[in-house]
Amino acid sequence: MRSKVRRREFRFFDRQPPVPDAREELVAGLTAPAKAVSPKYFYDEAGSQLFEAITKLPEYYLTRTETGILEDNRDDIAQWVEPDACLVEYGSGSSAKTRILLETCRPAAYVPVDISRGQLLSSAREIYEDFGDLAVYPTCADYSRSFELPSIATGLRKVGFFPGSTIGNIEPAEVPDFLRGVGRVIGPGGRFIVGVDTKKAESMLNAAYNDAAGVTRAFNLNILRHINAIAGADFDMTKFEHEAHYNGERGRVEMYLTSAERQTVRVNGAFIEFGRGERIHTEHSYKYDADGFAILAEQAGLRWLEARRDESCHFMVVLLENAGD
Repeated sequence: MRSKVRRREFRFFDRQPPVPDAREELVAGLTAPAKAVSPKYFYDEAGSQLFEAITKLPEYYLTRTETGILEDNRDDIAQWVEPDACLVEYGSGSSAKTRILLETCRPAAYVPVDISRGQLLSSAREIYEDFGDLAVYPTCADYSRSFELPSIATGLRKVGFFPGSTIGNIEPAEVPDFLRGVGRVIGPGGRFIVGVDTKKAESMLNAAYNDAAGVTRAFNLNILRHINAIAGADFDMTKFEHEAHYNGERGRVEMYLTSAERQTVRVNGAFIEFGRGERIHTEHSYKYDADGFAILAEQAGLRWLEARRDESCHFMVVLLENAGD
């Protein structure tokens, strides 16, 4: 099987995932009793650039800490991914962390999975051009649900990769369902490498989402500009304020946009009322300790094998294994 896959090849697989109507989805979220929009609307071109700037801020420890863990533990992580494995990446954003794995482990095939065709193809093509002996099979699918891998991966051991603490955006009660879906994709004996942000001092968490330079504020407010563009809305960004804080009771950082005054906003023909101080929930990020996350994995039939952390235990890269038959 290795000789069949180990060749320079690039093939796109489109699973044609259903994509919700953005206008209807936004109106539904903004007319709910607790107004909310999906964090996926952060990422227009400007939002993506702002997030890239956030990852370089001194207060924002997550990206550099996870990258450091992968760099500092290359030898150990090389044992996590067999040379004949198929590396399945959940999400297809910045490829810096993926490149560390590909350089360290040299899998037979790489399958990045994302619902955004344009971003998926762009990042996958860059990987293909930079790794001359790697088979690359970008697959357009909704990774929050089970999806079908390219048939070329049949017979290869699957290793999922989900960096960036994105799992913290999922409600804890829904994490086992997500991980069960991962288990179906990677199959019995398959492995899953996942980045998990840990519980830590509230002051550090609040600083990470309220940087002194105001980049996170700009990132949060930019979602209104994006909604204006895609939903015929007329949000005035000057009438909303950035708010982010750690909710210790729920164990998560919460991010909001707060209306500075009473106002009416038009979105896709609907008129939406905001009271002074009324908030739009734009994102949350749960933080875990090892025991708490291991319990969620076990509920999904995934066994905690090991983890690597930074010296201060601010972040962990966890290796899980599908314990199913």
